[in-house]
Amino acid sequence: MSLSQSLQQKLLQKLSPQQIQLMKLLQIPTANIEERIKEEIEENPALEASEEGHNDDIDDTNTVDEFETPEDDYEQDGSEEDYDSVDISEYINEGDDEVADYKTRDDNYPEIDNKKTIPLKNESSFFDVLNDQLATLDVDERQYKIAEQLVGSLDDDGYLRRELSSIVDDLAFRQNIITTEQEVETLIKQIQQFDPPGVAARDLQECLLLQLYRKKNEGGSVETAIKVLTKYFDEFTKKHYEKIQRGLDLNDKQLKEVIQQIIKLNPKPGGNVGSINKAENYIVPDFFIINNAGKLELSLNNRNAPDLRISEGYKDMMKEYDKGSKKDKRQKEAVLFIKQKIDAAKWFIDMIKQRQHTLLSTMNAIMHHQEQFFLTGDETEMRPMILKDIAEKTDLDISTVSRVANSKFVQTEFGTYRLKFFFSESLSTDSGEEVSTREVKKILSDLIEAEDKRKPLADETLTDMLNEKGYNIARRTVAKYREQLNIPVARLRKEL
Repeated sequence: MSLSQSLQQKLLQKLSPQQIQLMKLLQIPTANIEERIKEEIEENPALEASEEGHNDDIDDTNTVDEFETPEDDYEQDGSEEDYDSVDISEYINEGDDEVADYKTRDDNYPEIDNKKTIPLKNESSFFDVLNDQLATLDVDERQYKIAEQLVGSLDDDGYLRRELSSIVDDLAFRQNIITTEQEVETLIKQIQQFDPPGVAARDLQECLLLQLYRKKNEGGSVETAIKVLTKYFDEFTKKHYEKIQRGLDLNDKQLKEVIQQIIKLNPKPGGNVGSINKAENYIVPDFFIINNAGKLELSLNNRNAPDLRISEGYKDMMKEYDKGSKKDKRQKEAVLFIKQKIDAAKWFIDMIKQRQHTLLSTMNAIMHHQEQFFLTGDETEMRPMILKDIAEKTDLDISTVSRVANSKFVQTEFGTYRLKFFFSESLSTDSGEEVSTREVKKILSDLIEAEDKRKPLADETLTDMLNEKGYNIARRTVAKYREQLNIPVARLRKEL
């Protein structure tokens, strides 16, 4: 095999470390940006949070556009040339804007900021509630540890979905506790008496039955509901009420009472306790939109982003070095290190600035595109909008717009929405007008909400009704939109 040399040209796209850092910062929501800034402050001693009340402004002309790499400029290879070329004049200039303090607050609209007071949620988690109840068990220390393991094995909804054999093995290998499945089952029965009712169930059927057993002394329809869930659980979930009526000899009134008892039960007992409830998680909005006499005003939520600046101590060290007459190799190594840290701090500050600029630019384009919705709150006023539309308006890449839309929230007077909510495809009407699929989904949802639940509308009927309103839509599309709205088929929407 012979060796040969050749020349070849390639066109490659390569992201600089600063571009990668900016992309990562764009994805971080406001609720977590403070934590990311704290991490950077811990890693870089030249960066610090400014004291409260600091009022210096920052020069917007210093935003990093070319993404220069500080490591490339000051790479230490131990040569004398590096030490002899140390130039610190730009770091000790008192009036240098590049090391100016950084501000995240907008002093032009203090009255708006005062309206955005966000309460903090203080609560105990689901597992804290259960661990507090473990103290009520009449067990020895060994059984208490087993019970703790069981509580820790529950999922977020309060179910125990692990096999007993796996729990027994975990106790043996991790805690050196030898037990049996029978002993574990006994402790599970005791934990199932904890609040909230239905906790530590293995499946939905057991969860609902545990809650009904707590109400057994009420008699009547509760007893019948227990029989329905015990013998006809599959028929009940599929709403085959005729089979249940025949099997238990129930009339329509009795069946309706049973159904009312069951639908009042909680299928996710862990979901309503503490911070484990994902449906009610506290959302920190990234943007605020205020309707001021018909004019929309947009502002960025910066309450979780502390003001940043270059450490005065590091700038003082540079000044001391400049004043000294004798500069040995060790001092020059130290000043190179300090310069790198100051550069890294400046670039991080610029990344935060650029993040704010990108967020505001993207949200401003969305606000103007969906202006009628933000003024009225009516979903039928929403216009078709895709990522490409916003990318063209902001001169940003589609991937950048996507990063902003997927993880950010905006607070309006009509509620708090994820930015992704405002993006939708278009659909043609009989008149040739392009409308948002969000508008069609809203009308579809209204039709289903207004239907007679004793005779719910089938997808074919819904398709005809939408066609009559001028929307050119197929039955399979109606079925797709219904599923996206988490609305079941007509048979499962039927009520007595």
